[in-house]
Amino acid sequence: MSDTRSIHRLAIVNRGEAAMRCIRAVKSLRALENTEMKVIALYTEGDSDAPFVRHADRALDISKSEGAVAAYLDHDGLIHALRECEADAVWPGWGFVSEDPVFVERLNEEGIVFLGPTPEAMKALGDKITSKELAEKAGVPVTAWSQGPLADADAALAHAETIGYPVIIKATAGGGGRGIRVVRTREEMKDAYTSAESEALSAFGNGTLFCEKLVTGGRHIEVQIAADEHGHVLALGCRDCSVQRRHQKVLEEAPPPWLEAELIETLKASATQMARFVGYRGLGTVEFLLQGDEFFFLEVNPRLQVEHGVTEEVTGLDLVQLQIKIARGESLKGLEFQESGVAIEARVCAEDPDANFLPSPGRIARFDPALGPRIRIDSGVTEGTLVSPDFDSLIAKVIATGSNRAEARARLEYALRDFELVVDGGASNKGYLLELLLTEDYNAGPVDTTWLDRWNEDRSVAREGSEAEERDAFVAAAILAYQRSRRAARDSFYSDTGALSRERIPLNQGQQIDLNYEGESYRLLVYAIGSWGYRVHLDGRAVGAAFGAEGAP
Repeated sequence: MSDTRSIHRLAIVNRGEAAMRCIRAVKSLRALENTEMKVIALYTEGDSDAPFVRHADRALDISKSEGAVAAYLDHDGLIHALRECEADAVWPGWGFVSEDPVFVERLNEEGIVFLGPTPEAMKALGDKITSKELAEKAGVPVTAWSQGPLADADAALAHAETIGYPVIIKATAGGGGRGIRVVRTREEMKDAYTSAESEALSAFGNGTLFCEKLVTGGRHIEVQIAADEHGHVLALGCRDCSVQRRHQKVLEEAPPPWLEAELIETLKASATQMARFVGYRGLGTVEFLLQGDEFFFLEVNPRLQVEHGVTEEVTGLDLVQLQIKIARGESLKGLEFQESGVAIEARVCAEDPDANFLPSPGRIARFDPALGPRIRIDSGVTEGTLVSPDFDSLIAKVIATGSNRAEARARLEYALRDFELVVDGGASNKGYLLELLLTEDYNAGPVDTTWLDRWNEDRSVAREGSEAEERDAFVAAAILAYQRSRRAARDSFYSDTGALSRERIPLNQGQQIDLNYEGESYRLLVYAIGSWGYRVHLDGRAVGAAFGAEGAP
């Protein structure tokens, strides 16, 4: 590879773990090349002491009164900051302006290099309707679909009748699982269309929808691509991202297990064919839905993916450094790499799986990841870091690599189990991820994109039953303790009448009972309400119970 242009000051329009990933890549590249390339972090007020701000060569405050997220979306403010720090290139990471062609056009006007595709390619691929049309023209298989945008719910209904149920309604803009609804019967269509349109309009400012055939029992397979400005397009490997909760990825691995090598090569060929057809440049991901030996084009993500680390672990490539080299005008011709082993990634987030996965931010009180051979931790936090409710709840990506899938999975299990993490005032999904890794279905595989949602439903029912049994056990134990206390008081009353006093008479106005279970203390209040009936208060809830006789439920 030979330089055609230089990058001296690279600004990161991102934060947290993404920003740290770029900083590490830049520092190692400049040490390797013995250059003076600087990395500049743009940050907002809440992140002033964040690791990515401290580790950058320079940091610039871009805070706005409208909020932290708004600062990373404000084109005028970003351009002003880039001028101030004299940046000659921008790394967008993922999220924020990473898929914003208008921002890239602004950068072009300023003479600032964008580490990503051209705005023309971004516009074509960022719109799911346009990208499906391009895929068809490129000869890449697509599912039966509406062949364009939907005018209204009636049009959606007409197309669904032609395509055949079930269908899926999708927003043409954005991502992250928003603006997507599954429709299984004609009766569901109106509500599904209305809610998808409203969500898409709110999230992306674009409520345009289309519909396509829902492929059931399919696997989500991604192909990592890289393309330079000289016409070279490479497929750098595949990932399986089928373990998804409501279209949000939870576990990812590379290479996809239980796939024939011939099929993987066919997927790679289709991905590179699509990239060449649109004149793609930079790093990107072509996504497919696989059903048996058939596959269908889903979309192209014209940016680096969150889960790119698993590809790096099995190829030995640094994809962020590759972005820099492509942006400098270097050629991919002669790039050598070889896939080896298996890598699995788990996303540890500040969310509560037992509260419908609601974000549960707080301050990191304990952060001691279990490092070891072939364990990689990508994170943007340390002890004391505040996980902000304004941004994504990701705390760390834990990636384990092994010579085979069983070895990688075992390493990931111990890495999660020994990961000491405390979110003060919040929660994490670490325990949930461990449950998931130990399931028979995941280990026996393969699983499809609907498996995790089904497993979550079963898990929720099982936990409700377990919690109900646990509650009943607490209630029974409290009532028994109450009965024994009153029996002891009565026995004492009758056996020692000479010392009778008001304080010795057993009260019947409720009694506090303290219980211990698995190291936790619980305080209950027990009231006798007559005829062997009781009312027990636990965690602010009142539970009624009846015992036929003392100690007999």
